[in-house]
Amino acid sequence: MISVQAEDFDVAAEYAALRDSGAGTGAIATFTGLVRDNGDLQGVSGLYLEHYPGMTEQVIQGLIDEASERWDVRKARVIHRVGRLALCDQIVFVGVCSAHRGDAFAACEFIMDALKTSAPFWKKEITSGGEHWVEQKESDLARSEDWN
Repeated sequence: MISVQAEDFDVAAEYAALRDSGAGTGAIATFTGLVRDNGDLQGVSGLYLEHYPGMTEQVIQGLIDEASERWDVRKARVIHRVGRLALCDQIVFVGVCSAHRGDAFAACEFIMDALKTSAPFWKKEITSGGEHWVEQKESDLARSEDWN
């Protein structure tokens, strides 16, 4: 399941949906990303996220398909929020079921790393001094390259 949405999500409900993945599942790995609160060190009070509707979901499906080719993925769920988000709000959920923990961990990490660099999302920081678009981090690009 893939969802790009403005509404918050329930991590427990998403985990329960993954748990219902059938016989042979022995591991579930999840990741939940939050809007980081840096204690006002940078003056950030929130984020605004935009995406390319239709294309975003297609790219995410491609990432899940690639993960499924590389590892034993029984089921995967990706939720990414868009719109205005406050500090500490949930942004993203990635969950993967597999027969074994190694595949679940690797696939979950791969999908999350690839989301940061491949999916068409744009992030604007809202600060006390105004708003500005955020560029991709070199560290995110490097992590994504490590999977090649």
